[in-house]
Amino acid sequence: MTAEGTLADRLYEAALVPELWTETCERLAREVKSSTASIFTIDHQGTHRYVTTPNLAETFVRFAGSDLRFSNLRPERAMQRFPFSFARSTDILTADEYARDPIQRAFIEPAGMEWEAGWVFQEPTGHTVVITLMLAKGLDNFSDEQLARLNVLKPDIARAAYMSSRLAFNEARSMTETLSLLGLPAAVIGDNGRVIAMNPEIEVLSPRIRTGAEDRLVLEGAGADALLYDAIQRYKAQVVPTVQSLPMMSRHGAPALILHLLPIRRAARDIFSRSMAVVAVTEVGKVGPPDMRVLCGLFDLTPAEARVARGIAMAGRPEAIAASLGISLETARSHLKRIMSKTGTTRQAELVLLLSGLSAPTFGGGAVSRSPLKNPSDGLS
Repeated sequence: MTAEGTLADRLYEAALVPELWTETCERLAREVKSSTASIFTIDHQGTHRYVTTPNLAETFVRFAGSDLRFSNLRPERAMQRFPFSFARSTDILTADEYARDPIQRAFIEPAGMEWEAGWVFQEPTGHTVVITLMLAKGLDNFSDEQLARLNVLKPDIARAAYMSSRLAFNEARSMTETLSLLGLPAAVIGDNGRVIAMNPEIEVLSPRIRTGAEDRLVLEGAGADALLYDAIQRYKAQVVPTVQSLPMMSRHGAPALILHLLPIRRAARDIFSRSMAVVAVTEVGKVGPPDMRVLCGLFDLTPAEARVARGIAMAGRPEAIAASLGISLETARSHLKRIMSKTGTTRQAELVLLLSGLSAPTFGGGAVSRSPLKNPSDGLS
């Protein structure tokens, strides 16, 4: 098998297993005798997500958090070239631009690098994907032979990126489909509240819950919508996001609702997934214990954990729950600890509040038409 074939195989493996992207960058750098290799994506808001060889990791942390990233001329210039192919920075920037380039001065040179080559393309989502490689100070600039070797791999890089993005979108659809089977209205949202996928059950709640400009999830009532915005900002600021529950007051005779934002545990190196949280909707005021299917579907509880959660929701104490289920108190407390971890709660009172209303919802009692799941942007995640 050729070296190109081996690396191409690894690209497709990384598309399926995001944890492999860093190793794939290292192999790409070795393949063309480059000092570094990095892949980063840029969304519509200018957010950068990246994977890179370890020797450039700290530099990318600073770059992704700096406003100077908006001054980077390379992606736009590279998109203007035809045919689209790997090129040196010195080929796409004028001599004057290169001499004054803030990216070169603030990030590339302090990292001990001097030369850069890269390729830029767009996913079907409109997100920009940038592949960039650098050579250390003291080395010659990228040769035509090195660029030719990179261009051999170009189709595989593009297909792997598209595959990874498509899989991320299918995963979002699968989440909403699962909750749809439970009759639970649900949507998957991205970093800025943009809806990636939603099921028919949540569509029938319009206009109380709907999509607005740029496919952002919008709640009826300025107060509820402001709470959702604040919750999304908290999610983005948290290293490990926790479950958040937002109330929606009763309006025009419709029942009060609770929106549960459930974090999606995305791999840190999954740069092609934009899914941030599942939004699941439950109705306030239901009588009776939570529905077992809803507990398992929402929080990934085991059947044993779901039974303990039902007992907690009915204001039961661990001792009484253990006795009623025929398990030891230690086992009941162990289940409770895992339940609180999975639901993102820290106190039993918070857990009781979260679980309130989690019986199988009716939302007007009418059957929901099982139309295909909707993707508001008709694209990928």
